[in-house]
Amino acid sequence: MAPDGSDAPDTATGDGGHGDPDRAGQLHHLELYASDLEASIDFWGWLLGELGYERQNDWAGGRSWINGPTYVVLVAADDAVAADHPFDRRAAGLNHVAFHAASNEHVDAITAGVRERADATVLYEDRHPYAGGYYALYCEDPEGIKVEVVGPE
Repeated sequence: MAPDGSDAPDTATGDGGHGDPDRAGQLHHLELYASDLEASIDFWGWLLGELGYERQNDWAGGRSWINGPTYVVLVAADDAVAADHPFDRRAAGLNHVAFHAASNEHVDAITAGVRERADATVLYEDRHPYAGGYYALYCEDPEGIKVEVVGPE
């Protein structure tokens, strides 16, 4: 059982990432709950693969991907809770998740991929790719979570 009480495996990086003082302040992991796990796995598996993450663990009710010392976990949400509390990025709580891209061309390639997908939407299309005042993609995943991919410009 994981520290959060779920049946997810402990997804420690195996490189001393738990409590490593040299990584103070860096993101250790991101855990997202999904009302439609398969749809979210399809989207996030694609996106994280484009960003250099590798599939790490699979278990009943979830999957994780890793890139260096950072990992992302998707877990099936409790149906009753998800039905009563749908995600809304404009409410209190998480607004969006942002990832670095290798280049502006990398942002463009991921943008093209999002446009080809039926389960994701490019946001702020009329101002893309400078919607935030810098070169980036803003899109929405199948759950409505806003995802940003930021170019190095």
